[in-house]
Amino acid sequence: MQGKMRRNAIISHIILMSGAVTMILPFLWMISTSLKPLNEVFTFPPTIFGSRIVWENYLRISERFPFWIFFLNSLKISSIVVCAQLITSSMAGFVFARLKFKFRDTLFALYLGTMMIPSQVTMIPNFLLMRFYGLVDTHYALILPALVSPFGTFLMRQFFLTVPLELEEAAKIDGCTPFGIYWRVFLPLSGPSLATLGIFTFMGIWNDFLAPLVYINTQSKMTLPLGLASMQGMYSTDWPALMAGTCISILPVLIVFLAAQDMFIKGVTLSGLREG
Repeated sequence: MQGKMRRNAIISHIILMSGAVTMILPFLWMISTSLKPLNEVFTFPPTIFGSRIVWENYLRISERFPFWIFFLNSLKISSIVVCAQLITSSMAGFVFARLKFKFRDTLFALYLGTMMIPSQVTMIPNFLLMRFYGLVDTHYALILPALVSPFGTFLMRQFFLTVPLELEEAAKIDGCTPFGIYWRVFLPLSGPSLATLGIFTFMGIWNDFLAPLVYINTQSKMTLPLGLASMQGMYSTDWPALMAGTCISILPVLIVFLAAQDMFIKGVTLSGLREG
């Protein structure tokens, strides 16, 4: 029996390691290409390292294109949307979870039903709306539709439903208003859910390519995914510089993920201490 369990564990580890290698190989190839000379990118047979490491590729990414403007545009839009969704989703989740009013569940079901509609279906109505208000080719066209999130509201509502009723009743006895209960009791306990929502939102907005492609026309207003796509020429492409820009574009996602992961662990620990 013990031998069988050990054999199954070895097989599981082999499968997981194979999957990990398969997932990480494109990233390693991207890093390798970013450090190669241009004339060695497509050599055959392919090599992991070129004849020399060309760190200058990371300096050339801003020679032909305003790469750092793309970077700052994405950072600005992603930061605003993340902060807005954390506020709106947590407030809406609290309302749907803890406040009682007529047709609450029906409204929530209708709101949740919008998650079943693909974003491509609403792309044209949103574009017409933004054009009507003169917001096409501005960052407002990317920010305003993303200020609220049905998924974020659902996530926060499900968490707030797990908060013990005794905490809410104690806050009411102390004279807290509904907003005070949300701000002083529920929000400090929601660190894990806020961290999870923040990760998903940041990654979604940071990597979004379709919305900027539809709304943005001016190069100085492009986000990073759209800017990197514009760096591919019709007849030639500086692949080492493009891969260098792609490597840099991944860093904020990794930083946010690692920071939020640490906050997630701390939030779970602190929640356990409070309940104890």
